[in-house]
Formats: sequence, C-alpha cells, structure tokens
Amino acid sequence: MTKKQPSEGESPLKTLREKLNLTQEELSRRCSIPLRTYVRWETGEATPRPTIPQVKALCRELGISIEDLPDEFGPMRSQSESD
Repeated sequence: MTKKQPSEGESPLKTLREKLNLTQEELSRRCSIPLRTYVRWETGEATPRPTIPQVKALCRELGISIEDLPDEFGPMRSQSESD
C-alpha cells in the first residue's frame, strides 16, 4: 500500500485526516481542539502550538506515532516561497 504524500500547497494534516474520512469538526472534537484553531492549523493561518494532550490525541485519532506527526500542519510550500 502506498502512502499518499501531500502535494505542494496541501496540508499534511489534511491528508492524514482525509485518509480516515474525518471532517475537520470530527477530528477537532475528538482531540479537544477548538474547531477554529484546528482550521487555522490546517490552512496555515496560525502556527500550531498543540498541548501535549492534543498531540497525544491527534496521534491516537490519526493512528500514527509521534514521529509520523508532521512538523508543519499547514499547506506545503515550495522551496522558492520559503527563500
């Protein structure tokens, strides 16, 4: 089975969430993250600062280890955008 990698401009957190057919609201509720906060993380509007319980909940709900949790939750940017 191949892992779907987020494409440029796509959020790796969104990719993980969509693999499980969860809405933003469902995942945020399960992880005790306010919906607006979660949406801002996924869209890149805000720098994620999850609490330890939120990190644990995200890993549990997404079925991943902490090592597999993306460093950046928002859309992937091209190298030229980051320069």
